[in-house]
Amino acid sequence: MKILFLANRIPYPPYRGDKLKIYNLARRLCIEHELHLITFTESEDDKQYISELKKIFSQVQTVHLPKWRGAINCLKGIWSDIPFQVLYFQSKKMEETLRYALQMHTYDAIHVQHLRMSPYLQHQKQLPRILDLPDAFSLYWKRRQAIDKNSLKIAFEKVEQKRLEKFEAIINDYPLSLVCSQEDWKYLRAHQPHAALQILPNGVDTTTFKFAEHDYSHGHTLLFTGNMDYAPNVDAVTYFVDALLPFIRKQYPDVKLVIAGQRPIKKVRALANEYIIVTGFVKDLSAMYNSASVVISPLRFGAGTQNKVLEAMAMGVPVVCTHIGFEGLGIQDGEGAFMRREPQGFVDTVCELLSSATLRAATGTKGRQTIAEKFDWDVITRQLDQYFKEVSRL
Repeated sequence: MKILFLANRIPYPPYRGDKLKIYNLARRLCIEHELHLITFTESEDDKQYISELKKIFSQVQTVHLPKWRGAINCLKGIWSDIPFQVLYFQSKKMEETLRYALQMHTYDAIHVQHLRMSPYLQHQKQLPRILDLPDAFSLYWKRRQAIDKNSLKIAFEKVEQKRLEKFEAIINDYPLSLVCSQEDWKYLRAHQPHAALQILPNGVDTTTFKFAEHDYSHGHTLLFTGNMDYAPNVDAVTYFVDALLPFIRKQYPDVKLVIAGQRPIKKVRALANEYIIVTGFVKDLSAMYNSASVVISPLRFGAGTQNKVLEAMAMGVPVVCTHIGFEGLGIQDGEGAFMRREPQGFVDTVCELLSSATLRAATGTKGRQTIAEKFDWDVITRQLDQYFKEVSRL
């Protein structure tokens, strides 16, 4: 099959988020299919990665969209009903590039990444298109405004959430739309009952995040990973340090917290002290997981699934998380991760794991089994391949 990927961000380097997903799927699909990529670049630095992407994609075309241009797009549409997330990525050049590609090639399937890119092929109903949503975006913004305390931020978030909830009806214009979790599927199904909607989970590269005889004997290191300029992650670590970690340290005064992730903002860097380590960018996250006793994911808002949870499970490290990013996994409590909604329950479970090497090992074993069965990228790629075949026959 000849398959086009239409992306809002260049999918390299594949460290976190949507870049990680497209890269891992495409790296496997290119073995049997001819892949083309059309994507935005945000900076000149992005262009250095084209050579790496050409190892996977037969053709790579880029459209430059600097931040200032995206900001102008948002300002121009301030009184419209279109979400700012979508306004940001409007581009005549992208329209022209896509139109030319469709004239030059006949694609058996087209993968449209993110709600942000959905307008570009909304009305091309003769084409075999799949819209791949990272999550239910309106759910993300609904949860975000429930946490914020700044009245101006809340006002903006309410506007954006309402716009997104209305705009998500665009999934009805696609023959198939995908979300990454059961939670997001249920939310969108309730709001868009007639849409063709399926699940394509996030996954883990089990060759990178590979179990290597994890040392369960130590119980003194907590780990949080993620992009540390991403609002849910920033809120999670500051909340954990302020509200939960003091109670854990009362029982385990030697415990340390490692916050590992690129682009930590000032608020995150300020958390560093003698028992809190803020690493910044880490090329080999697997080494961080190997040194951890317990991985924490105390997110209070967000949607979709969390890579940090899946990666830790793949490496046999027990996880304690909130319902954010857990409920949609379709796994039982204790199958590699424990879900705790209440602060006291979160603290108690972390302490229970720190106190027992046996429990850490048993939880880690269950996590590895769950990943192998449900969340290995090889398994997920086969699912997407089947979805491509289905839309190509419509």
